[in-house]
Amino acid sequence: MSGGRRAPRAGGSVVELHHPDKELFGKGGVTKRELADHYLHAAPMMLRHLRGRPIAVQRWPHGIEDGGGFFVKNRQPGTPDWVHSARVPRESGDGDADVLVCDDSATLAWLADQDAFPLHMWLSRIDRPRRPDRIVFDLDPPEGAAPDDPAAFDAVRAAARDIRAELDDLGLIGYPMTTGSRGVHVVCPIRREIDTDDAKDFARAVAERVAARRSGELTVEQRKDRRRGRLFVDYLRNGYAQLAVAPYAVRAAPDAPVATPITWEELGAIPGSRAWTVRTFGRRASADPWKDFARRSRSPRAAMRRLREPAGQG
Repeated sequence: MSGGRRAPRAGGSVVELHHPDKELFGKGGVTKRELADHYLHAAPMMLRHLRGRPIAVQRWPHGIEDGGGFFVKNRQPGTPDWVHSARVPRESGDGDADVLVCDDSATLAWLADQDAFPLHMWLSRIDRPRRPDRIVFDLDPPEGAAPDDPAAFDAVRAAARDIRAELDDLGLIGYPMTTGSRGVHVVCPIRREIDTDDAKDFARAVAERVAARRSGELTVEQRKDRRRGRLFVDYLRNGYAQLAVAPYAVRAAPDAPVATPITWEELGAIPGSRAWTVRTFGRRASADPWKDFARRSRSPRAAMRRLREPAGQG
């Protein structure tokens, strides 16, 4: 690894990086070495969210310009013994899947060597796969909006603040994160009191309340042809075995943008979802605006009771 960062070890051996100068994000773009260094720089913050949790990755053996990326959800032949995995029930109910788990910096380095980015994760952990510890709202600009359209990102900002206000009213806490793609996630830490079906139903109810207040601008309509230019308040990632991009993951796009946890104050200042890239992320140093994320988990059952209360009560 470059920059004086010590290479991680696993099974008594240093994790080797093959072809470290391979340009994965186009000519002159971020290399495999830079990707690995980013993972290791972010590891103390990133692993707080990844440990003990099923993950899925995209692999780009020839880089993003060549195309041909593919998803890997399960343990594959040739995976080192020290890379953790776990058996969890399949979404279909047909048996179990042997899913990858990222528990340490050595696994992050190995994933970089596999040209694996971004990392996506479940909202629950392997010990209780049907009991999520977070709820995610995914907010992207309306269909047809240009990726760099300031007005489109203003709409995302406004929707994120609406979600935050609704969560506050329900006694929950929302944390914003740029996705590194087009929009923002609002992520809510919860105690593991409810199953994934209830979590998805709750997230839908929150999204419906938020959308109803500005029905001309927001919608929960899943069909794109029925949204009519409105921003979709996406609650669908909260189902069983669904995936959300991991905090600090690198997206498969030019300049290697990073999904970055931010403060609500930063949300008002950044120009868009790709505000940080692998090459600029170091400017954030070791700041972690989500350092108290787990400690601020709240009861979803209590929030669900509040949600059912008639207006004016509670």
